[in-house]
Amino acid sequence: MPTSPTPGPLARVPLHEQVRHFILEGLVEGRWEPGDRIVERRIALELGVSQAPAREALRELEAMELVTYAPNKGASVRELTLDQLRDVYQVRASLERRAITLAAPRMAGDVAELEGHLAAMRRAATEGKTHEQALHGVAFHRAIVHACGNPVLIRHWDLLGVEAWTRLSLGRLRTELHDNAEDHEEIVEGLRRGDPHLGRLMELHVMDYARK
Repeated sequence: MPTSPTPGPLARVPLHEQVRHFILEGLVEGRWEPGDRIVERRIALELGVSQAPAREALRELEAMELVTYAPNKGASVRELTLDQLRDVYQVRASLERRAITLAAPRMAGDVAELEGHLAAMRRAATEGKTHEQALHGVAFHRAIVHACGNPVLIRHWDLLGVEAWTRLSLGRLRTELHDNAEDHEEIVEGLRRGDPHLGRLMELHVMDYARK
């Protein structure tokens, strides 16, 4: 079994997000498998925090549909299904459709950061590094969302746990990630030329992930 993430110093603000990240890494790395309990008190003791941020982190993970609560049992890891993945990606697609529409005029054709992620995705695909390809793919989308200038949209996108869903789905639902740099190139070119159909292009692009 993969080694569990090593807890390090936690920033005090916002503490629950640091705890959530720690638990997410444990889920991705296989510390907790579907059906395993995640004990709030144990997490708090391990990280040297009170139970309040651990409880808040687990509630956010429940909202992300990665854990579930049962009476008198607490939190446990949910089994992932393709139907869940599609549900998450439908919401993600709607958010990213709006995000890129807002981000395009703010970016004003400056796609240098996105091109950097594209280059990294190509290298990772050539070298067979699926994990790195997925990380740069998520970073590509995060850069667009965070450029939209709408803090509410950004927070809801962040709370979807896109990186965690991507990594978990690759480990449990899909075993390979195709070389998708070409898919992202279309988005970059659309931003560069100010394509009026960027929103729909992004929506279709995101939903395609749930079919692979």
